[in-house]
Amino acid sequence: MILGVGGVFAGLVAGAFSLGVLTFMFVPLERAFPARRSQPIVRPGLLVDALFFFGQYAIWNAIVFAALSFLQEQVGARVPGGLRAAVAEQPAWMQAIAAVALGDLLVYWFHRASHAWGLLWRFHAVHHTAEHLDWLAAHREHPVDGLCTALAANLPAFVMGFETSGVAALITFRATWAIFVHSNVRLPLGPLRFLLGAPELHRWHHARVERTRHNFANLAPWLDVLFGTYHRPDPVQEEAYPLGVTEPTPSGYGSQLLHPFVSLGRAAGALLAARLASRGGRSSDRRIGS
Repeated sequence: MILGVGGVFAGLVAGAFSLGVLTFMFVPLERAFPARRSQPIVRPGLLVDALFFFGQYAIWNAIVFAALSFLQEQVGARVPGGLRAAVAEQPAWMQAIAAVALGDLLVYWFHRASHAWGLLWRFHAVHHTAEHLDWLAAHREHPVDGLCTALAANLPAFVMGFETSGVAALITFRATWAIFVHSNVRLPLGPLRFLLGAPELHRWHHARVERTRHNFANLAPWLDVLFGTYHRPDPVQEEAYPLGVTEPTPSGYGSQLLHPFVSLGRAAGALLAARLASRGGRSSDRRIGS
């Protein structure tokens, strides 16, 4: 079994420890360098984001890890040995750069597709329902969306046969930076924002417009520059543009997890009803014509 009472409890303990560490790291940073000074630390939606946070540690992370292990095994059985041998001949640092860059590329296009394709948007929109961005809001993510993103990020490494355990420090840094780009922080990063990402860029991605069309590469904005989706207006003294989604969505944790499936069910029901009505109309026309 992937999950059990012991596993869930261990996840909650790990989550509580992580929550303490991240609070110690980010709350002072957000208070010292706030991008939105009027946004309090205890703000609307905080409890929902906390539930998403602990949900990841208690349940969803275990499922994602199991899925990644299964994918790694399946890919490993199908990739030609010659390809992996050629990759293994390269220096470790070159393998790491290739795995990260290709993973970022796949994540970029998956993220972009999630804003363009209605099926994916239903799940990804959960992340965009946050109307107040900070380090905790980074964890507001539907598990289906999170799983697909993790698969895209890791697939190149699996194909290459690259062992990510050798770059655990890099993975930890990038995971922490992914939280940082959601934080309510305004710090000048200069050219580093193109390489690593920055909160100012990602907040524009969360602007309350219909399915934003820019800044898809959270941790690799050079991809946005390359593909023409980089967006950074002149900085203002105080950010005031609204965040969130334009369509009505539920606000609770459980209802947000269920909403994409409910929405898909309604869309499928409407499509089925339209097809049945169309067939019924054609049958009536045939009877009249006869």
